[in-house]
Amino acid sequence: VQLQASGGGLVQAGGSLRLSCAASGRALSRYRMAWFRQTPGKEREFVAHSTGTDGYTSYAESVKGRFTISEDNAENTVYLLMNNLKSEDTAVYYCAAKRPFSARCDYWGQGTQVTVSS
Repeated sequence: VQLQASGGGLVQAGGSLRLSCAASGRALSRYRMAWFRQTPGKEREFVAHSTGTDGYTSYAESVKGRFTISEDNAENTVYLLMNNLKSEDTAVYYCAAKRPFSARCDYWGQGTQVTVSS
C-alpha cells in the first residue's frame, strides 16, 4: 500500500488543522492505521492509532482530548483532526499502516510539516 500525507501548514496556537493520509494499492481496512510525529534531533513519537473496523482508537497523552483519528473507507483515507494546537505540536507528521499481526508499522507516508506559531 502507498500512503500520501497532506494537510500540514502554518497555524496559530489554539487553531486547528486536519491531516489526510490517502492510501492506494490496497484497502485501508486491511491495516491498522497510525500517526506519528518527529522534530529535529528527536525520535519519531506515536500520536494516534486506529484499528478501523471495530472503532478502537488510542492517543498519546500529550494529544488526548485535542486530536481525533478517523477513517473513511469509501475514500480510503485516514484523517487526524488536530484542535487547540500548541507550539509543542510543531513537527513533521507521518501516517503509517500496520498489518494486523505485524510487530511494527509496515508502510509509511512521506510526512507533512505542521508548524504552530505562538
